[in-house]
Amino acid sequence: MTGQGDPAARPQQYVGHTVTPRRKKLAPDPDVRRAIVDAASKSVREQGVRGLSVATVLERARLSTRAFYRHFDSKDQLVAAVFLEMTRSEVLRLKTRMSEATDPVEAVAAWIDGRLDLAFDEEIKAELRQVSLEAQSKSFSVPDMVAPAYGAILEPLIEQLQRGLELGVFKDIIPATAAKSIHGVVWAGTQRQWATNHWDRNEVRERAVRFCLRGLGVAPRVIEELTAGDEAAC
Repeated sequence: MTGQGDPAARPQQYVGHTVTPRRKKLAPDPDVRRAIVDAASKSVREQGVRGLSVATVLERARLSTRAFYRHFDSKDQLVAAVFLEMTRSEVLRLKTRMSEATDPVEAVAAWIDGRLDLAFDEEIKAELRQVSLEAQSKSFSVPDMVAPAYGAILEPLIEQLQRGLELGVFKDIIPATAAKSIHGVVWAGTQRQWATNHWDRNEVRERAVRFCLRGLGVAPRVIEELTAGDEAAC
């Protein structure tokens, strides 16, 4: 029989300290997350991504470090959210422009024209140039950071490419792949204009539209009709 002096027979006790229950982690709050992203977006517009400081963002939003980590795991995750937030208004602008098109061919041309605003529209260029450049650089070093924003920009273009494929106006394409190629053509023209600032918009648009639509298999007659205004302007 085990005696009372045997430690194994004694009830388990905790001596010298009190066990406190672990604090339950609060669920994310959409309003708090919005405040953090808004504050971060303002910082990025003023100082760029390199100048983004979590401490400054929280000071601007009047929130604590604990509030930050309830909503984001890292600064990189916050930057990704900022890129996506800034992209939303750009996507809406592109969709509005594309909505005036009568068919997928015109819609693709409208997307190209809308994205060229980054190079030729002074107001849009001032708003998005630096962020676009930084997002492009991050697409190589930290691709996951910009993937959601990049995907959002391409989404309306992919939709029209898919629609055109189903209607037979585009030939033998994979919409997602074609959208990336079109983006590459437009981005190259945009960067060239930023570097030199002496290209004519109509000329850049015509070249981009012709090149991209030919790659999509659009009939030459349709391309000529669509770019006739550009040629007249040149």
